[in-house]
Amino acid sequence: MDRKKAGVPLVCHGHSRPVGDLFYSPVTPDGCFLISASKDSNPMIRNGDTGDWIGTFEGHKGAVWSCCLDANALRAASGSADFSAKVWDALTGEELHSFEHKHIVRACAFSEDTRLLLTGGLEKILRIYDMNRPDAAPREIDKSPGSVRTVAWLHSDQSILSCCTDMGGVRLWDVRSGKIVQTLETNAPVTSAEVSQDGRYIITADGSSVKFWDANYFGLVKSYNMSCNVESASLEPKYGNKFIAGGEDMWVHVFDFFTGEEITCNKGHHGPVHCVRFAPGGESYASGSEDGTIRIWQLGPANSDEQESPPPPDGSGKLKATASDAARKIEGFHLPKDGQQPEG
Repeated sequence: MDRKKAGVPLVCHGHSRPVGDLFYSPVTPDGCFLISASKDSNPMIRNGDTGDWIGTFEGHKGAVWSCCLDANALRAASGSADFSAKVWDALTGEELHSFEHKHIVRACAFSEDTRLLLTGGLEKILRIYDMNRPDAAPREIDKSPGSVRTVAWLHSDQSILSCCTDMGGVRLWDVRSGKIVQTLETNAPVTSAEVSQDGRYIITADGSSVKFWDANYFGLVKSYNMSCNVESASLEPKYGNKFIAGGEDMWVHVFDFFTGEEITCNKGHHGPVHCVRFAPGGESYASGSEDGTIRIWQLGPANSDEQESPPPPDGSGKLKATASDAARKIEGFHLPKDGQQPEG
C-alpha cells in the first residue's frame, strides 16, 4: 500500500517521561483544551488548537496514567501510581481534592453533567465520587473481573464502560443497579475505548484490531485489522468518516471509516504511540508517545515545516491572567524559573 505522508505536526515538549493519555475538552467559550498524562507525574494542560502550554498540575508522587477535563474545562482529574486520583482547578492549577485508593489508579472520567468522577485501577473496583460532596465516601460498583485500564460514561450518564488490562472485552454497567448488563467480546485486552462525540459508537483498540460498536444496541459495526499492535484509536467527530490509530510502529495512521483504507501515515515520533485523540472540531488530532512528546497534526494537507509550540519554562512561579480566551486559565499555575526549557 502506498502511504501518503501527511504534513508535519506541531510538536509539544515539556514532559520528561512517556505520555500515556490525552484528553480534549469540548469546545468552551474560551476554546478547547488538551490535557496530558505522563509517567513524569505532572499532568499538563495546553491550548487545544495551538498546543501552547498553559500550566502543569503539581502534586502527584508517581506516574500519572490517566487524565480528563470536565465538560466546561473548569476542573481536571488525574489517576496515578501513587494510589490517588486528584481533582484540580483547571483555571488556577490548585489541587481541590485527593481521593486515596489502595492501589494504582489507571483510569478516571468526569460524568457528562460534571457532577461525578469515576475511577478504576488495579484494585478491580469502580468508584463514583460526588463532586458536590467530595468528603463523602464514594459509591463502589460491583467488583470488576480484572484490573481496570479504561473507563467512560455514556447514555447521558446512565451507563459506564470499563476495560481490563488482563482480559479482553468491554463491560457495560448500568449505573443505577451497579451491574454488568453487556460485554463486548474482543480477542485481546482493550487498550483504548472511546465513545464518539455523537454517542453513536464505542471505538476500541485491542491487539492489532480497531473495532466500532453500536453504543445503543452493542452490535459490532466494523472491525479493521491493523499492520501492527495498536494502543489507541479515535473517530473524527464532525463527519465520522475517518479514524486514527497509533501503536507500536511509532506512526499515526489515518483511515477511511467506511472502507478501512489507509489515507495518511504520519511519521515523527521516536517511540511507540500510546494515545491518539481527535480535537472536538475534527480539524486536528493529537498523539502522545513513549518519546515524551505530544504531536498535533492537521487533518488537511500541511504546507510548512515541523513547528514547535513554546515549551514550559523550568522552575516555579506564577503568571497573572490576561484579558480573555485561554489566557484566564494561566493564573496560579507554576511556572519554571530562568526561562530554561525542559527536556523534550
